[in-house]
Amino acid sequence: MALAEEFEDLVAWQKARELNRAVYAITRQGEFARDFALRDQIRRAAISVMSNIAEGFDRRSRAEFKQFLGIAKASCAEVRAQLYIALDAGYVDRDEFARFKHQAMEVSRVIGGLMSSLS
Repeated sequence: MALAEEFEDLVAWQKARELNRAVYAITRQGEFARDFALRDQIRRAAISVMSNIAEGFDRRSRAEFKQFLGIAKASCAEVRAQLYIALDAGYVDRDEFARFKHQAMEVSRVIGGLMSSLS
């Protein structure tokens, strides 16, 4: 936390924001846009990643920040799980799935690194 003055300075938050933009873009298209339950759930999960990084950072406690990062990391897993549902339903093709899965895993990896740095 010492190197970042604002949560917007964190690479983890920046990557989570990119993931969020990508999720919103893909869920505006075709059948995905009409599956309100899945569309809304994957959006909420992506929002949770960004929001928990920001909220934890502003708690100004290492322990609380780490706890919120854990929630953000779990939300990345939720995004990935929902991507499998989207793939199985035919809302995304294999290439889109692979790209989004890779992006979600990258966000998760960066969050994990940030968590480790707090230990």
